[in-house]
Amino acid sequence: MKKTILAAVVMAAGFSSTALAEGNIIGVSWASFQEERWKIDEAAMVAAIEAAGDKYISADAQSSSAKQLTDIEALIAQGANALIINAWDKDAIGPAIESAAAEGIPVIGYDRLIEDARTFYLTFDNKGVGRIIAETVSAVVPEGNYAIIKGDPGDPNAAFLLEGMMEVIGDDVAAGKIKIVGEAFSDSWKPENAQKNMEQILTANNNDVDAVLSENDGMAGGVVAALAAQGLVIPVGGQDGDLAAINRVARGSQTVSVWKDSRQLGKAAGEIAAALAGGAAMNEVPGASMFNGGEKGVEMNAILLSPTPITKDNLDVAINAGHISREQACEGAMDGVPACQ
Repeated sequence: MKKTILAAVVMAAGFSSTALAEGNIIGVSWASFQEERWKIDEAAMVAAIEAAGDKYISADAQSSSAKQLTDIEALIAQGANALIINAWDKDAIGPAIESAAAEGIPVIGYDRLIEDARTFYLTFDNKGVGRIIAETVSAVVPEGNYAIIKGDPGDPNAAFLLEGMMEVIGDDVAAGKIKIVGEAFSDSWKPENAQKNMEQILTANNNDVDAVLSENDGMAGGVVAALAAQGLVIPVGGQDGDLAAINRVARGSQTVSVWKDSRQLGKAAGEIAAALAGGAAMNEVPGASMFNGGEKGVEMNAILLSPTPITKDNLDVAINAGHISREQACEGAMDGVPACQ
């Protein structure tokens, strides 16, 4: 992108650089900082916000819907001119959106859908992520017993990912080529909960599981731990581009990690928030289109970025981008990984 989103919005909307020079406050509410990737998102977000001459303030809801509502009220009280909300619970976040709307504060729903037309939705194409996970794993295991390890039931992304997966394997499931022998939500997306789910699925099926579709890399780590305890190595898919997951891909214990470059997402959020705080309308954001893929079918302005699958054949993509060092990626790598030769 030759121009940043912020610059394009400023030009398109007719705002001068001096109009933004005084600086605004961008408040960010994080659902939880347990995942490795959020810190990467935050660094890119802060850099973009500060580059626009604005100030970053934030709060961590620590996996609590009640705390997130309190956090957002506090961010508003601190003078936030725009809010970026990584919602913990899509249903419980409503009062926060009402509070922001009452103050005329624009809101970006960050990587988790807040189905409200007053918010701008910014994420990667999560159905696309689900499709990539299923396509990559099913290319290795086109038929057999599958387990699906889903994320938190309160996160819309868990449903989007599953929809994408079923778009790929649904016909084979209906035809009996693929059998879903276990499917479970993992509260809070925690690896330990995913590990327990996988252990239970293995026990229920006498270890007769041929492949696993995990909805993120942290949970894939829990899945791999459960498999390893039984002496099993089978195709496992995940997403986020976690460093440990990329190394598992090199080692052969994970088949794919769909990398959603968090730096790209965080940077876009910071730039869009700075523009909205400066007075730009949501439909003036370059690249925005209308999204209505939620449960309620609400029409929203949105940008869905494209993810990148990382497999043993293209580890160099993440290495060359500076996301992970070659040493980190290739430690203990199996034979046949081009980036590690």
